[in-house]
Amino acid sequence: MEQIAIETRFGRLGVVEEDEAIIRLTWDGAEGDPDSPLQREAAAQLRAYDQGRLQRFDLPYRIKGSEFQRRVCDAMFAIPFGDTRTYGELAKELGYSAQAVGKGCGGNPIPIIIPCHRVLGSGGKMVGFSGHGGVETKVSLLRHEGAAGLLI
Repeated sequence: MEQIAIETRFGRLGVVEEDEAIIRLTWDGAEGDPDSPLQREAAAQLRAYDQGRLQRFDLPYRIKGSEFQRRVCDAMFAIPFGDTRTYGELAKELGYSAQAVGKGCGGNPIPIIIPCHRVLGSGGKMVGFSGHGGVETKVSLLRHEGAAGLLI
């Protein structure tokens, strides 16, 4: 597995690649230059997102985990830039409980690229975020996207 680090306003992000797919994004990327075409593309897309020039990532990814985890990640990936959903809305769409979907969101191995920050509690409440900085980072990502009325 190869990992690179990309400096962004949201922190130093590490992208882990395995078998030509992104399998994880970390909040404490290791030093190093991208040495594969996928790593170079991931770095370019994360920088473009950070600079406000990219709204949807186009990178191959693979979720290691259960069918449930893959379904939750696919549902989060489908949430458009600047939009949000609640855990309850995703639960209804997927046929699971909101609590189960919350656990699935928390188990997202590729945050930002798979935008778990776009999932809110009932009534738009800012609850939980497993990324570095917790809810503050979630709010920062949503502000960056102009989502959830967080333009201020």
